[in-house]
Order: sequence, then C-alpha cells, then structure tokens
Amino acid sequence: MATLPVFRWRLAPDGYATRRQLRAQGLRPGGQDVAAQLERPRRRRGPLVAYLYRIDAAKPVRPMTPGRWAALAAANAARRTCPQCRRDAGYVIPAALGMCVTCAYPDPADPSRSV
Repeated sequence: MATLPVFRWRLAPDGYATRRQLRAQGLRPGGQDVAAQLERPRRRRGPLVAYLYRIDAAKPVRPMTPGRWAALAAANAARRTCPQCRRDAGYVIPAALGMCVTCAYPDPADPSRSV
C-alpha cells in the first residue's frame, strides 16, 4: 500500500479538497480513494487529520428525486413528533429528553396539560 502525501494544515496544493469543500462546489468524491491528507499538529494529543480528494476526479452530486425528498420530509417529521403527546413540537426533539419540553417539564399550574 502506497503512503499518502501529507500536507501541513492550510498548505495543501490546488486541486485537492475535503468532502465538505467538494460538496460546497456541488461535487462528491465519486468512489475515488483518499488522495492526500492534511495534518494539524496539537500540543498534547495526536494531530488532527483531514482527508483530501482530487477535484478533477470528483463527480457531480446526484440530484434529489421526489422519492428522496419525501423520505427526508418523513424522517424530519418523525424527529419533530413527540412520542408522549404525538404532537409536532415545531423543533427537533432533544435526544436527551426523548420527548418535547412541554411533556418533559409539565407546568403544574396548567390544567389543560394532562398527559
């Protein structure tokens, strides 16, 4: 296995990009292997590593189909629906609570909330 070229942080040559940089340009790695890596040294720990891909070998991002849009909308709706009261909370339910804030911390002075 060949070793990857390693560049210092912010010193990568033109023609390489991270996944996020590719995505910002409307591209994806497209099955290519990692071409190089960036290393940012840290004091008391190992270096931070970012993998780089060649821009010229990247492919365009696949367009969203109506089925994908529907699946994404259903997944987001499920994240917003409280399992306790079955209402759309209007925000993504916190995983730490597992239910909407109203159900997690009920107001004892509110008689309309009986769950």
